[in-house]
Amino acid sequence: MLTIIIECRDNEAELAQTLSALVPGAVEGVVREVVVLDHGSRDGSARVADAAGCRFLTSWDMKDVVRAARGDWLLLLEPGARPMTGWVDAIVDHVSVSAGPARFTGSRNHRRPFLKRFGRRASPLEQGYLVSKRQAAAAVRTGMSLSDIAKGTKTFSLVAEIVPAWAIRAMRAQLVAG
Repeated sequence: MLTIIIECRDNEAELAQTLSALVPGAVEGVVREVVVLDHGSRDGSARVADAAGCRFLTSWDMKDVVRAARGDWLLLLEPGARPMTGWVDAIVDHVSVSAGPARFTGSRNHRRPFLKRFGRRASPLEQGYLVSKRQAAAAVRTGMSLSDIAKGTKTFSLVAEIVPAWAIRAMRAQLVAG
């Protein structure tokens, strides 16, 4: 039912965190495949993807990626993003009653500091992006990134939260610094 697509470049640790959060979806049979689109990583991103059973592509055309997706729905994520408990049920509920795209709810425990929220545009994938394969195929063009597919689209809000990738990077930076 669901193909998850992630773009990465030297995101070994972040990719591992995201993939581990997707295990419940695979166990329940909701996740059909995970595709990792790599932009020239020199770390262990390929090993992480391989160990998790992902398709790891180093050369692609986004139209071909969408067309070849095995799921009827696509979930586009940033490496490091972690859907929280209940994400599988939220997606199953959404696709059973709606044909429109959706995003997770931002985690209440992982919000940017108050002053850092001003003057900053959130990444189009900060809260993930769930879209039907049919809608994605109609919108995708050669040379597009996952973020381009998710830009400017009105979405529904899923009842499950997501820890955004920037929060994972910030936590790792604190551990290294302190």
